[in-house]
Amino acid sequence: MGCFSIALGVAAFLLTGTALRVSGSGEDAADPVGIFESHGDVGDVLHRGSVTFDKEARSYTVVGSGENMWSTKDAFHYVWKKASGDVALTADISFVGKGKEPHRKACLVIRQSLDADAAYVDAALHGDGLTSLQFREAKGAATHEVQASVSAPSRLRIEKRGRYALMYLAAKDEELRFSGAAVRLSFEEPFYVGLGVCAHDKDATETAVFTNVELKTDLPAAKKPVLYSTLETQTIASTDRRVVYVTPTRIEAPNWLPDGKELIFNSSGKLHRIPIAGGKPEAIDTDFATRCNNDHGVSPDGTQLVISDQSQGQKKSLIYKLPIAGGKPTLITPSGPSYWHGWSPDGKTLAFCGERDGKFDVYTIPAAGGEETRLTKAKGLNDGPEYSPDGRFIYFNSDRTDRMQIWRMKPDGSEQEQITSDEYNNWFPHPSPNGKSMVFLSYEKDVTGHPENKDVTLRTMSLKDKKIDAIGRFFGGQGTINVPCWSADGRKIAFVTYQLVP
Repeated sequence: MGCFSIALGVAAFLLTGTALRVSGSGEDAADPVGIFESHGDVGDVLHRGSVTFDKEARSYTVVGSGENMWSTKDAFHYVWKKASGDVALTADISFVGKGKEPHRKACLVIRQSLDADAAYVDAALHGDGLTSLQFREAKGAATHEVQASVSAPSRLRIEKRGRYALMYLAAKDEELRFSGAAVRLSFEEPFYVGLGVCAHDKDATETAVFTNVELKTDLPAAKKPVLYSTLETQTIASTDRRVVYVTPTRIEAPNWLPDGKELIFNSSGKLHRIPIAGGKPEAIDTDFATRCNNDHGVSPDGTQLVISDQSQGQKKSLIYKLPIAGGKPTLITPSGPSYWHGWSPDGKTLAFCGERDGKFDVYTIPAAGGEETRLTKAKGLNDGPEYSPDGRFIYFNSDRTDRMQIWRMKPDGSEQEQITSDEYNNWFPHPSPNGKSMVFLSYEKDVTGHPENKDVTLRTMSLKDKKIDAIGRFFGGQGTINVPCWSADGRKIAFVTYQLVP
């Protein structure tokens, strides 16, 4: 399919139109509508939808009914074209009238089929301004979303490049920018791409106008992509994600502050704090420590920070403490490299990964400083130690059985037992505050170490029955969840995803 681009003017007005209906997975036999091949209702609707293409004003006015586009099936009106390869669909979107439902949706949709339960991804503008990248990974699966930090944009773009879908947004008279929302999923070719409207009320219809519509296919490969970092939170119960901060720089390893209102992350050798609601990050004063890496955290009582910094002496990572608001760090580990990972619940002990004589093992040391104790002596790499909330165990990852897997042991190093055993390389276990589950990062089996910029899967395990669920598939790795990432109430986690943006 050749590359083409059609821009449609900004003026629009509502005309009365009729539309043939798509029932279930059937295809509409109507004439082409503008740049699209056809249109029709997807799923069960009580009121037929329609589309009017105003050739003079060059706009699409779409009327849709339907209970929702969510969960395991959808109901909406769809204006579509079959496509293959990489595509980008862009449009200015506005609703007509106040509407009856704040969660009515006007969407740019990429969909595997016209079945109600088909796999899909869309850039969805809600009636109340909420804008999100919604997706269903497989036929009949649940729908999830990544919510943008921008409300009520006037222009949206959804872009499919390879196995990733990205959402771009712009306010009126501004340029499109990457929203930070991106997901990994696969479509068989051909698939459908187009415009969708859902009333979010089975008894009603809603109307949206799409102008300046631009559809591009066979997108060229990006010659010099820019690495973007997105700081996100995820609600564990729903697995839905929300963008806190997106930047064309590298940021890593978020921790929560105990009040749940702010996050801490590292970037360019410094620590920064940012409100959960978003905004501009504020640098934390760490005095001489200007080469902080991604192994940092907050004390159980919330009064101190622990950092791993490599700015002094032989430039090896050493562990320090300092006040939560910032200040001059106090050295804890004279020997290095030492990379902090865990703080005992009583605040008295730190757990870290240390390289001694060329061997990486798990160690503990008094939080006030003192003699370090080696806990692991098995072959290979032993890393990422973190205490369970009751202090009975230290969880860590080890490749002593060739593939990297999650292990745990008693705080004195005894009774070491393997927790995961699968085809992935599993890193950085983080037990939940209630001790019932843990979250960890999984690389594909052919990936060695924990490198950056890889396809990774974020997974949770129930510690009662060892059941594992995937809660996110994205571009990440080093810097995503290296350190404790749970909110104090156990409802959310924080992590960083990455994208190479053209």
